[in-house]
This record gives sequence, structure tokens and C-alpha cells, in this order.
Amino acid sequence: MSSLTYSPVLTSPRDDAIALYRAFKGFGCDTAAVVNIIAHRDATQRTLIQQEYRAMYSDDLIKRMSSELSGDVKKAVLLWMNDPAGRDAAIVRDALAVVIDLKAATEVICSRTPAQIQVFKQIYYSRFGVQLEQDIEMQASGDHKKVLLLAHVSFRRYEGLEFDRMAAENDAKVLFKAGEKRIGTDETAFIHIFSERSSAHLAAVSAAYKSMYGSSLEKAIKKETSGNFEFGLLTILRCAENPAKYFAKSLHKAMKGMGTRDTDLIRIVVTRTEIDMQYIKGEYQKNYGKTLHDAIKAETSGNYRTFLLSLVGPH
Repeated sequence: MSSLTYSPVLTSPRDDAIALYRAFKGFGCDTAAVVNIIAHRDATQRTLIQQEYRAMYSDDLIKRMSSELSGDVKKAVLLWMNDPAGRDAAIVRDALAVVIDLKAATEVICSRTPAQIQVFKQIYYSRFGVQLEQDIEMQASGDHKKVLLLAHVSFRRYEGLEFDRMAAENDAKVLFKAGEKRIGTDETAFIHIFSERSSAHLAAVSAAYKSMYGSSLEKAIKKETSGNFEFGLLTILRCAENPAKYFAKSLHKAMKGMGTRDTDLIRIVVTRTEIDMQYIKGEYQKNYGKTLHDAIKAETSGNYRTFLLSLVGPH
């Protein structure tokens, strides 16, 4: 299911390559022209433009963009030039090997479907020459992050909507015993259930937990765990229940208070545009009383603002 919020414009990749070449020529770069083209092309078109550019100018378009653009608009455009799996691989590699940001790595790993994880793991290896698991081993410390992330990227979870109610109630009991019922927390039980169960099953466990113990599984996680381990578990749980609501909340956090966390804003907008942006916009408006479009407009400026708003699409 594609939920494109922006509408890709039908043009010839050759014309686009010529227009981009012109935008780079001369003194300074016509960033507005670059944004205007790239923001309105889908993944296939972006690949074809890169091929045309190389054929016509014997030059790598991505490298050219990298040297011509700057700041946040550069970050956003370069990320957008990938396909979804390539993007996830780039973000996670950056977060595990360049500017260590375990939260970003955890968000991507814990919010993706098993199928998405399999594809981006392959790209990760072919692009960086190292297995994703090795980078996780290097960076994530402590049982929690290491075991949770490693388990999450290696276990092939079921992706269907069916689940067994009895099994869900049983898991709710196991989690209650592992957390709220005892002194200290049995992290292994949480890791086992959260990394091996399907999203539909986890959502059912959450509902069963609430009806059996009168308090939410989310509250139990917040009480019993902390740091990146807590963040990982909450990401898995919230994305099992309602991924659009999860990302709407993350976008709201990125723009709340003084200053904007642009890295988070770029990561979420760029990676979700071709997946579920329509739903995220709906959740954003429902939960925060204003449109995502207006929120981004108020927090950004210039070509960077134009680019993000083109991806998010109209109200």
C-alpha cells in the first residue's frame, strides 16, 4: 500500500538531469531548483535521474549534490535520494558508526516490520561491508540494548493479523510476573516476548494486560525499565498498536519547546513519506490540534522548509 502524500510529477529523467546540471553550474547552487525537482520524484524516478546524470555528465549526482548543497536541506535531500531500505541502512550506520545516536538506531530498528528489516540488513552489508549485528555489538552496551536490538534484527516475526487470544493472555501473565509482581525486573522475559511476537499479538498482549491488571503495559515498562532499553520496548509496543500515532508523537517532540531537533524531524519526515505519511498527518492533527504542515512551517525556513513541506504534502 502506497500512501504518497506528494504526487510525483511525470517528467523525463533526462530533462531532470539537465535541469539539475544547470542548477549546479556557475557560481553557487540554485538550491530552490534542486528542491523543486527532487521533492516531487518517487524512488524509481530518483534512480533513473541518477543513471541519466552519470551517462550524460560522467559524474555522480549524489556526490555533486553533497558538494553543492549545505545544512539541513543537504541532509534531507541526500537521505531522500535513497530508496526506503537504503535510507534505513544509511541512518542506522550513521547512528552506530559515525555520530553515535543509539536512540535513532533503536527507533529505526524497533519500528520496522520484519520484512523491512531483512531488506535493509542486506543493503547494510553490501554497502558498508559489515553485518548490522556486528555494528550493534560494537556500540550497544549492556544486556538490554544489545540483546533487544540483536534479537529484534535476527528474529523473523510473523506479519499477519491473526493472533491467539489465550497465548496473548499467557504472555501478559508472564510480563506481569517478570515486572510489576516482583522486586527487580526479569528483562529476559520482556526481550523474549517483544522480539519474537508479531505486532498483532503484541497489541493483543497489551489489551489483555490492561483488562487483567487494570493498568497499562506501557506504564509497567516505564516503571520497570529505563534508558534505551525502555525506549526500545516502548517503540516496539507503540508501533505494534499504532505506528502513525507513534511517529506523530515523535515529530511533535522534535518540534516542541525551544529550537527544533532537525535530525529527528528530517529522519521521520523523509523515511515515512513513502510509507504512511497520510496516517501520521491525521494522528498529528487529532492529537495536537494543528496540522503537521503548519507545525513544520512554523519551525523551519527557506529551501529546507519548502523541501519538507513538499514531502508532507498539502493539508
